[in-house]
Amino acid sequence: MKKAAEKVSKSPAAKKNASAITKESVLKVLKNVIDPEIGMDIVDLGFIYGVDVKGKDVHVRMTLTNPGCPMHSMFTHEVESALKMAFGDVKVNVELVFDPPWTPERMTQDARKKLGIK
Repeated sequence: MKKAAEKVSKSPAAKKNASAITKESVLKVLKNVIDPEIGMDIVDLGFIYGVDVKGKDVHVRMTLTNPGCPMHSMFTHEVESALKMAFGDVKVNVELVFDPPWTPERMTQDARKKLGIK
């Protein structure tokens, strides 16, 4: 499995935007973090509940399909690594939340279509 940070480091767009950290640029980077069981990015899957940026402090609120997901540490590490690779010296806080619980309705329409969910 190719790590999200490796994809980001090779992305000229990420390096170009490294000086301007915005919610949109964070979400763009997080589209490189792929759920290995589903094969889709965590943004389209609806795992990202919120992004707050204050200077070089980035706070990401995210969820997983269920609180007992054994991949939680992998996801938080991937998110942190991808953002640090893209933006350099940033402080990243990844907060896992499960309220409200994740449901397929949180996915983008395109993601639901690809997975055969109406």
